[in-house]
Amino acid sequence: MSTHLEVLDIVAQMKAAERAFVLATVVRTVSVTAAKAGAKAIIAADGTIVAGWIGGGCARGAVLKAAREALADGEPRMVSVQPENLLAELGVRAGESRDGIRFASNMCPSKGTMDIFVEPVLPHPSLVILGASPVALSLAAQARTLGYHVTLAAPSADLTAQPDADAVIEGYQLGALNEAKRFVVVSTQGKGDEVALRAAIATKADYHAFVGSRRKMASLRAKLIAEGTDAAAIDCVKAPAGFDLGAITPEEIAMSILAEITQERRRGQRAANQIASQIASKE
Repeated sequence: MSTHLEVLDIVAQMKAAERAFVLATVVRTVSVTAAKAGAKAIIAADGTIVAGWIGGGCARGAVLKAAREALADGEPRMVSVQPENLLAELGVRAGESRDGIRFASNMCPSKGTMDIFVEPVLPHPSLVILGASPVALSLAAQARTLGYHVTLAAPSADLTAQPDADAVIEGYQLGALNEAKRFVVVSTQGKGDEVALRAAIATKADYHAFVGSRRKMASLRAKLIAEGTDAAAIDCVKAPAGFDLGAITPEEIAMSILAEITQERRRGQRAANQIASQIASKE
C-alpha cells in the first residue's frame, strides 16, 4: 500500500472511531524541499504523527504548533515555511500571520519554501438533550439529520416514543459523554426541570439552553442559587432556547433551537472559507 493510500485509510478509521486529529497537506513547494506537493500526514490530538510525512524538522515544529491550535478552535490554518531572506522581503517575521497564513522560518540548508494546509478533523458535534418533551424528541430527530451525535437523557417513564438518538440515558445523570464540541439543551417542560437544569449546568459545553419562558427560568435561577448553585453558571444558560422565529409547534421550536446552535457551531467559518479559497487559487 502506498503512503498516500495508507494515510487515507487511517483517516477513514479515525473518523469512524470519532477521534480528533489533524490532516496536514503540503500544497506548494518552491526550490529544494524534503517533501513535495501532495504529501500528507496525520497528527493525533497528543501531537504525534500517526502516519505520513511532510518533511523533517524544517517544517515539523511550525506544523505541530498549528495542529494544536487547530484542534483547539476547530479552524484550519495555512503555514508557510520560508527562509529568513524571503520572509524579510515579504515584511513579516517568523510567527506572524497575514491574510490567514502563518509564517515560519526554514533554518535548514535547503532554504526551500513549503506551504502546508493544516485541517482539523473533529468528532461529530455532540448534542445532549435533557427531557422527553415533544420539543426534545423533535430536536433529537432533526439534529441527527444534520450530523450531530445525539444523547437524550430522561426517565424512561416520561418517554412516550422511542427517541431518534445515538444514546439514551435513564434519568439525568449524564456520566461520560463524547469528547467533542458539545451543546446542551434542557427540554423537560415541567417534568424534572430543576434536576435537569442542575445536570446541564454541571456539564461542560459550548452552549447551554433551557426550553421555557424567562419567568420560569428566573424562578428556577432563584431556587438554584438559594441551594448553593453558582449564579454565573446559571446565567450562561440561554432562556428561552432558540431564535425568536415566532415558532409554535414542537417541530418549529426545535428548528429555532438548531438554528441558534448552528450559528454557534459555525462561528469563525468565514475565515476558514477564505483560507480554503487561497489554497484553491494556488493549485
